[in-house]
Amino acid sequence: MFPTITHQTSSLQLSDFDFDLPDTLIAQQPSPVRSNSRLLDATGLAPIDCIFHQLPSMLKSGDLLVFNDTKVIPARLFGLKPTGGKVELLIERVLEGNQVAAHMRVSKKPDIGTSLAMSMADGFDDDFRATLLGRWPDEKGTLFRFVLSNNSGDHPDILIQRHGHVPLPPYIVRDQSREEPEEAQVDAMRYQTVFAKSPGATAAPTAALHFDDPLLASLTSMGISQAFVTLHVGAGTFQPVKTEDLTQHQMHSEWYQIPPATLEAIQACKARGGRVVAVGTTTVRTLESWATTQFTCGETTIFITPGFDFQIVDLLITNFHLPKSTLMMLISAFAGHAHVMSIYRHAISQSYRFYSFGDAMLLSKDHRDAKLS
Repeated sequence: MFPTITHQTSSLQLSDFDFDLPDTLIAQQPSPVRSNSRLLDATGLAPIDCIFHQLPSMLKSGDLLVFNDTKVIPARLFGLKPTGGKVELLIERVLEGNQVAAHMRVSKKPDIGTSLAMSMADGFDDDFRATLLGRWPDEKGTLFRFVLSNNSGDHPDILIQRHGHVPLPPYIVRDQSREEPEEAQVDAMRYQTVFAKSPGATAAPTAALHFDDPLLASLTSMGISQAFVTLHVGAGTFQPVKTEDLTQHQMHSEWYQIPPATLEAIQACKARGGRVVAVGTTTVRTLESWATTQFTCGETTIFITPGFDFQIVDLLITNFHLPKSTLMMLISAFAGHAHVMSIYRHAISQSYRFYSFGDAMLLSKDHRDAKLS
């Protein structure tokens, strides 16, 4: 596991990344057509309101788009304690020995060794159980370690796929007691990129949700290359920063991998004078982790804040993020704090849709040295 990598401007505190967001701007449903969501071109001083399918006009032949191909797994499981109390598990990692590491939501934590009856299609059943072993990765860990098992001896991957539910972000509200199966299927499809192939995420790389096959084909026809990395996005991406002093924040850990073909594509892009366009903050974290450590695979706890020296990424496509989140700090480090806060004010005034199912923006590094507001 890598040490936390932090580069920040000491004058900025948690409150500097706060803003007022009307609840009505938090997107509860995706755009009917992926590439018909709005796109704010914020690469210049004045923001320009666009539609996402206009992205090819903002890029040029020789540029390289780098996507995160992680695939969201149905990581939310429901269980019952022997006392009848309800338990909710959110699987973060599948471990060896039929074990998983998970967040646990419960009114009273069960004792170590407790076996939970888990929910199946026809209700709770002793044939599918989760047995609590302790905390993970050690006794101070925030996750819990369980053995997932059934009478057939199926691997946890199979049990999760068979009985799990798509873990939508906490700000997307669904009434599960009234949700129709068709609605759940739409959520499962739209909270997944069209090129997702590496299972392991509990949250989607949301900037990539705007891409559909026609848009990808259009970009390719223009000579804009595509490459992929994998970073399994965890629930820690929604973890709030609780300290005003950013140096005291403990960044969550996520697993990533960069294939040799992607490193070759980046080198070729730079050599021809093209620009590396990161699709999403998870792609930024992956590429800049590699640039900082030279590890192409492993855990990263990189914490990017203003003052960070970006070595790979030239442009960034990203959604609109939560106030005071680590993602606000990352994009402020990339595009400049004053510029980011200005475009957020514009986005709110123009009723852009925020968060996972919301709209997107295109950022460059041109404004990083602007005077901080």
